[in-house]
Amino acid sequence: MTNTIADVTHESDVILLVGSNPEEAHPVLGMQIRQALQRGAKLIVVDPRDIGLSKQATFHLKLKPGTNIAFINGLMHVILEEGLEDKDFIAQHTEGFEALRDMVADYTPERVAEICHVDAGELRAAARLYAKADKAPILYCLGVTEHSTGTEGVMSLANLALLVGKLGRPGCGVNPIRGQNNVQGACDMGASPTDFPGYQKVTDPEARAKFEKAWGVSLSDQPGMYATDCFPAMLEGKIRGLFIFGEDPMRTDPDTHHVQKALNSLDFLVVDELFLTETAKMADVVLPGISYAEKEGTFTNTERRIQRVRKAVTVPGNAKPDTWIFTEIMRRMGYDQPHLTPAQIMDEIASLTPSYGGVSHARLDSDEVAGQGLQWPCPTADHPGTPILHVGHCVRGKALFRPAAYTPSAELPDEEYPLIMMTGRILYHYNACAMTDKTPGIVELAGGSFIEVNDQDAAKLGITDGETVQVSSRRGVIETTARVSSKTSPGECWMPFHYMDGNCNWLTNAALDRIARAPEYKVCAVKIAKL
Repeated sequence: MTNTIADVTHESDVILLVGSNPEEAHPVLGMQIRQALQRGAKLIVVDPRDIGLSKQATFHLKLKPGTNIAFINGLMHVILEEGLEDKDFIAQHTEGFEALRDMVADYTPERVAEICHVDAGELRAAARLYAKADKAPILYCLGVTEHSTGTEGVMSLANLALLVGKLGRPGCGVNPIRGQNNVQGACDMGASPTDFPGYQKVTDPEARAKFEKAWGVSLSDQPGMYATDCFPAMLEGKIRGLFIFGEDPMRTDPDTHHVQKALNSLDFLVVDELFLTETAKMADVVLPGISYAEKEGTFTNTERRIQRVRKAVTVPGNAKPDTWIFTEIMRRMGYDQPHLTPAQIMDEIASLTPSYGGVSHARLDSDEVAGQGLQWPCPTADHPGTPILHVGHCVRGKALFRPAAYTPSAELPDEEYPLIMMTGRILYHYNACAMTDKTPGIVELAGGSFIEVNDQDAAKLGITDGETVQVSSRRGVIETTARVSSKTSPGECWMPFHYMDGNCNWLTNAALDRIARAPEYKVCAVKIAKL
């Protein structure tokens, strides 16, 4: 996030919410958005489904799944056509504007309305509302990123904010809502195959030399492999052994048949996990990791806020911290490593990662921070942290417009599979259900999978609400319960991905974004049949 949650919920005049259902997927933030609306902020919801917040929105643009880029280009077309762009900001703080202007010229509201299945007049009105607002943040989530063109969708939102000068100011910015509690922290620590901690590139000789000196080893100058690319590599025999921790790809990755086949092809699979998940059941060795409540360290949340996590409970048994497990494996493979405390590990992070340079457990525990944490970049021990990015000027000097043309999704409906299926989350369950489906009260409220079917489609198929139906794609067949309503548009349906009974990921498409390699969970072609 370029801005803070408080910015979004206390400073904004208009909130542009794209591809996100925060009341169910991020309920604390969702409640704060409701409070912002009560304060008087206006809301534009861009989402293929009716969500709770769409009832309070000034506009709900219920676009066709997979058409985000066309829609955003349409907004920019209107802004330029009506002279609502921030000319001074563009001239002083950006480059590449002419290429963007030329590209979006073709995205008239009428053309975009046809592509996205939205009203051209509402598109124009939403563009005006966002552009004319003094403070208007963009919030987005997996409804933007989980497409074969997801990275370009994010770039398009950045283009939109730059066009109207809504960057580097309170109550503005481009703000991804992270899908899990420490995804931001994991990325910060180098959980991308292209990066060392702090987004220092493995291809950068200076960065590489710094880490080689600190760690006493030679490091490759070649980026590693993205997680989603590992599964084809397993089937090709390029990967023979795999170590997984804190992930359950048998439940959460697309095209489960493919995942199962890939894991079965391995010579050796190790899973470090809290519970015996579906993936852990396939492992040769399961190493028992501890829960968040048993850990000492930090989480970094969606607004770049580094927060202390303190050990709350001690559970009997042989479970170990992940850091102990990693260190001990390194030691036993011949790479001698000391067992560092979490505070010592944070000190090492600070010594090698400029954006975390002023962060330590001692400082996070001090009265100065007072339980609020620190937002990176925080380069020195006396730096207060950075609530808003790009203030005064963009980090790279001038922000670069990166125009992106609309490309249809990798798999579209046809006669055999006539419906678009989307996937997402519900309030009651958390991600892979590793913990929430072990809570009897939650299971009583939300115990099984379902598919939301548009009432017109249900009528054509002779399907009634609550009926068990068969759903199939080119990759698999499942049975689930139909929930008939108008939440989705005709020709579209939606499933949560939490459940093993009728798991939608047996159906989803493993088509990957060409840049970030994220799967296209949000669009796959299916058919629904009565049993």
